[in-house]
Amino acid sequence: MRESTLDLPFGRLAGLEWGEPHRPPVLALHGWLDNAAGFAAVAPLLAECHRVIALDLPGHGRSAHLPSGVARYHATDYVDHVLNAADALRLDRFALLGHSLGAGVASLVAAAAPARVRKLALIEGLGPLADDGSNTLQRWRDSQAQRSVARRAPRVFASIDEALAARVAVGDLLADEARALVMRGLRAVDGGWVWSSDARLRLPTPLRIEESQLRRLLAGIEAPTLLLLADPQTPYLPHAMMAARAACVRDIRVERVAGRHHLHLQHPREVAERLSRFLGSQPKGTLPAQPSP
Repeated sequence: MRESTLDLPFGRLAGLEWGEPHRPPVLALHGWLDNAAGFAAVAPLLAECHRVIALDLPGHGRSAHLPSGVARYHATDYVDHVLNAADALRLDRFALLGHSLGAGVASLVAAAAPARVRKLALIEGLGPLADDGSNTLQRWRDSQAQRSVARRAPRVFASIDEALAARVAVGDLLADEARALVMRGLRAVDGGWVWSSDARLRLPTPLRIEESQLRRLLAGIEAPTLLLLADPQTPYLPHAMMAARAACVRDIRVERVAGRHHLHLQHPREVAERLSRFLGSQPKGTLPAQPSP
């Protein structure tokens, strides 16, 4: 594992890399309030045959925050950052791997630049969170009413273990599974540690893309696609919605993995073997092929 940094128009984009530079590149995009270390368990297994470049998306991990005059982060805006990163890395063609928010962003990138995305591997996400229109006005008002969230003083943790316990308390991860994420997601201050992520990430999104619009974008994905979903389902990724979205993608395989939302942290070997089969290479001791549901 090695650190990487890129100078992009918004500022510094940090990340982690595994694998030899000459191997086929895989850009990996993490979930909301996670960071590049979310791939620390699965990337070394993929790196037997690939160059894995996990990015800290803007406002996350060790990447710069958006300028102070920009109010919020939007999944659609991350598309530009990812393509700018690919340009800076001189990657004309690459595979994309995304988890949760990162899976949503990766889907939009694949729809926007089909000639550049060789394959699309998604964990717990196909497209970003969308809207049917019924809550548009209330979401708009709530987003304005909660602007003060970003101005609150950050919580200071006396120790890394205290921060780790706080992360475990609000998510689906055990301490050992979350440790790498937490270590990369903290910065030292007087009296302890605070989260390095931008507080504006917690602001509600004023407007979500409409579900029908999203499905039209998904129909533009040309890359062969693998979607790994947790079994049982994650509440905000219901079977019916995910099936309807998957039906829009012309070449997609959907597989279910017993586990929780962070499948790649909880079952890295199984996830890596499924990803490796799809990406075109397999590490030693792989699992037998799994049928689509």
